[in-house]
Amino acid sequence: MLSTATIEQVKTHINTAAKELAERRAAGTSGDLLIPELRPTSFEQAFAIQQAVAEIFKASDNNPIAAWKCLLPTAEKTVVAPIYQADVYHQSTTCPLYPSTKGLARVEPELAFEIARDLPPRSTPYTEAEIDEALGDIRLALELIKSRYHTPSEATHFDALADGLVNQGLWLGPVLNPLADLETSCFELSVDIANDEHQQSDTLQKSAIHPNGFPKAGLYWLVNFLSAQGIGLTQGQYVITGSYAGVLDLPLNQHCQFHYGELGQFGLQFVAK
Repeated sequence: MLSTATIEQVKTHINTAAKELAERRAAGTSGDLLIPELRPTSFEQAFAIQQAVAEIFKASDNNPIAAWKCLLPTAEKTVVAPIYQADVYHQSTTCPLYPSTKGLARVEPELAFEIARDLPPRSTPYTEAEIDEALGDIRLALELIKSRYHTPSEATHFDALADGLVNQGLWLGPVLNPLADLETSCFELSVDIANDEHQQSDTLQKSAIHPNGFPKAGLYWLVNFLSAQGIGLTQGQYVITGSYAGVLDLPLNQHCQFHYGELGQFGLQFVAK
């Protein structure tokens, strides 16, 4: 059993790590991996740092959690992280973000599920039917990607988890095509990238496949995972459940028209914060 002094030291390390990562996120900057004594070595430590960052934003910046990202957990890793209110954009014609070191927008094509009714924490698990009843619209979406580490390839999964899993925001697009029985596990993705008036647009094409096959799978897991931590989902929040095509590197200040197969389409420009 840990001594009181050890418990206090762990809390201090968690809060110190959270303060550093919160400052980097707020400023849009990156830095070295945290010093060894602050780096998380377990899921529990990493999640505690992540949630301490959320408390800092809620308390000092009035910037609460507005969305979550998740995937079904595997034996190797658990994917769960908050997205903050100030970093969520609703069908804006421009999408502000912090560019990559190459001056590009890094985004992931996703579907976003709206929470239309509160799902507070409780002692018994929610059924899939109960969760379905609490859902509202499904929107085409883009997760905005950025690490707060200079060398994210050297970060462990726990380092990344503490930092919010390379998330810097969420762009919410139009509601999913309302046609019944549309296939949402896969689609043909294309992105038309406008050049100047003298050049044809460039087109990026990919076969988009959801990493869990069924897009709601991670959502069902997330609701009950958060509930077990004493965390609820509230009306108006959104949940994204995995990229259909990895990370796309796209130019700034050029119109990009996204086509999610039969699911819908949208256009926007990425601009640097």
